[in-house]
Formats: sequence, structure tokens, C-alpha cells
Amino acid sequence: MKKSGKGKKGSRNRELGTGNGKKAESRPRGMKSSRPGKTIRRSSAAGPKADQKRAAEEREQTGVQHTSHDTSRFLRGQRIDPRRIDGTERVTDLIDGTFLAYNAARLREACQLFTQKMLEPDVTIGMTLTGALTPAGLGMAALIPLIEAGFVDWIISTGANLYHDTHFGLGLAMHRGNAQESDVVLREEGVVRIYDIFFDYDVLLSTDAFFRKIIQGPEFQRPMSSAEFHHLCGKYVREREKALGIGQKSLLSAAYASAVPIYTSSPGDSSIGMNVAALALDGNRCVIDPNADVNETASIVLGAKRGGGRSGVLIAGGGSPKNFMLQTEPQIQEVLGIDEKGHDFFLQITDARPDTGGLSGATPAEAVSWGKIDPDRLPDAVVCYLDSTVALPLLTSYALATRPKRPLRRLYDRRRELMDLLRDEYDRAGGEPKVAEDADAKLPMHR
Repeated sequence: MKKSGKGKKGSRNRELGTGNGKKAESRPRGMKSSRPGKTIRRSSAAGPKADQKRAAEEREQTGVQHTSHDTSRFLRGQRIDPRRIDGTERVTDLIDGTFLAYNAARLREACQLFTQKMLEPDVTIGMTLTGALTPAGLGMAALIPLIEAGFVDWIISTGANLYHDTHFGLGLAMHRGNAQESDVVLREEGVVRIYDIFFDYDVLLSTDAFFRKIIQGPEFQRPMSSAEFHHLCGKYVREREKALGIGQKSLLSAAYASAVPIYTSSPGDSSIGMNVAALALDGNRCVIDPNADVNETASIVLGAKRGGGRSGVLIAGGGSPKNFMLQTEPQIQEVLGIDEKGHDFFLQITDARPDTGGLSGATPAEAVSWGKIDPDRLPDAVVCYLDSTVALPLLTSYALATRPKRPLRRLYDRRRELMDLLRDEYDRAGGEPKVAEDADAKLPMHR
């Protein structure tokens, strides 16, 4: 027999606690959630507006403190309550105390990730350099201090950064300028411009002449990795610095002294590579071997992991150096067949958007799908959307102020040892891939 509507109403009254059919007292109702089966008991844009408004007015009249945020897992972050800037704060005070939101907060997170986790003793840190950082003086201001403190263990750079870095080691001058000047007039005056950095055209000619002179030396007459090439160049730049009495000016020179290997992902894409190519026309036998670079960089990462440590990447910019750094893990896993999970720490400073499909803006989450980043360590990844010329000096100052120096790893001196490890693991993983009996028959399968 069908139950009457009255019975249902009485049942509803009992649920509300009246039991006698009297109208229940008005009170705020729970709000529907976008997640089925879940009712939220706090104010929400999705909730009943009249009840919420009435409850807020009652709190205001009675002086009851607003506390509903105490129960939300989304409202457990540090409260926005910055220190007042008074001119006495250090860089660390400024970043920790006032960089609380947007990309200021991402820079704070980057500084804290770098100093609290990446600079632990067991982490090998690789850094990439893209964009005109050394012409702006960041080699001297930030990169050399990071190297000498043991905070950067190996580097992948554009060739242009290394070429322009050499100007300083040769005692050649770069100047601040006005980016609005006429480039036609500058050309007529023999002045070269990198946005608002000006220098004499002869700086290029003098630097070219220096590289052509040293590359004709007997130690350069062979195929070599770009790390070997830059190590040799750094030796001669350091000698020139000493002869001029100008102190430590060049990144190449500092990396040579600290045995920090520097690779370039595109050797021909710079004036250094152009001069190597020009000398080849005269029979010079210097060849920068990209195969050696691919395997040596992979061996550094594998050595860090197999030694019981971890691998971290600090990416300034994006571009080819970023990919060359991150592809070390696919080289180990996908190509060589060696079991690995990916880099442990990812820190990128970039102005590139992720939605254009370019590698420069690709996120660490996307890198997980390629095996480049360990998925278990994805929380230890920060992308700061900021100009590297702003972020890098701040990151360097923060790190030097909060962490003691680390012992130098001198990875350049361990290249042979690390390559032996890579070869051994490759052999144990199965070695060379089997050759298909009929390659032509298999091609349609991949189209």
C-alpha cells in the first residue's frame, strides 16, 4: 500500500528534529558539491545565497570570528601577512617575507627548492644556459660564484654564451647602451648591439682571432667532446687572464679550474663553431663529436644515480640546452635500455609559454611522460616564469647566504670512469639492438 505524502512529511520533520510536525527553525543549509555525495558546510559561491548572507550578518552583529577556513584543506597555506619593507632587509628576508604570490612566489619556491633540497650533498646539479646571459655580466656576477661554491656540477650552454663570455677573459669591453639607438648608425660606427649591450665590432674580430690561434694547437687536432674542447679553451683563457692581471672574469676559465664540464648542444651554432669550421677548410683536424656529448652527459646522470645519489636540473631559459639536459634520461632508459626513473629535481626559469608546443615552455609534468622526470618526485619541481637576468642574481645571492659551500665534484676529471660505468650497464642491459632480418618489410608497421 502506497504511503501518504503526509507520512513522508512527518518523517522529514523527524529528521529535522521537530517530530511534532511543527515548522523547523530556519538555519543555514548545506551546499551541494560538484562532487556527488559530498555536502559542504561552509559558505561558497555554489551555495544558497540568502542563508549565507544572513549567517554573515549574524556573525558581524554578535562579533563571532570567521573560522570556516580552518576546516578547508585548500586554505592551509601560509597566510598573506608580509613583513614591512624598511630598507634593512637582506635578499633572503625579501624573498621569504614578501615574495608571496604569482611569479614572485614561484621564485621563492625556486630558491627554497634549490637550497633546501637540490644542494644536499648527494645531489649532482646540472645547469643549462640559454639567452644572452654572459654578455650581461651574469657569468662573473652569478655563474662563477655558483661554480666555485660547488653549487653547479656540470653545464650545458649555447655556444654564444661561451663565445661572449670569452670577451671578458680577454680583457675586452662590453658596455651598457640604449636599445632605442638606430642600428644603421651603430653599424656605421662599428658598434654591435645585443639589445641594450653595446660593444666594438673589433671585439668579435679579436675573439675570433684568439680561438683560431689556440685551436691550431696540437692538443686540438682530434675528435673530442665539447666538454674536452671547452676545457682546453678554458685553460688558455685562464692563462690570458693571468697575463693581463684582471682576475677571474671568464666562465670557461672558472669551469676549467674547478673541473666543471661544459657541453654545448649545438656546436656549430655559434662563432666558436664557425671558427672551427673555417679552420677545417685549411685541413685542421679539430672535430667536436656530438655522439661523445650525448653519451658523456648520460653517464654523468647515471653515475649520480648509481652512486647512491640524486640528479637535479637547473634550467635558465629553455631551447636546445634544456632538451639536451633532459634527454639524458631517455638516452639511458629508452635508447640504452638501462632501468632508470628520471631526474629527481627540476627547476626552470623561463618566459616561454607551455601551450605553444615548444620545448622551452614544456612543463615538468609533460617531461614525466617522456621518462625525463621521476614521477614520484614531481612535487619537487618548480617553474618560475621570469627573465633569467632577474631571477639568477637573486637565486645566487639566496643560495650563498643560506648554504655552506659544497666540495667540488670535479666531474670533468671523472669522465672516463663515468663512461666505463655507462658501457658496463649498457652491456648488461643487452648491448647493441638486434638487426631486423628484413627492414623493408617492417617499415609499413611504423607509418
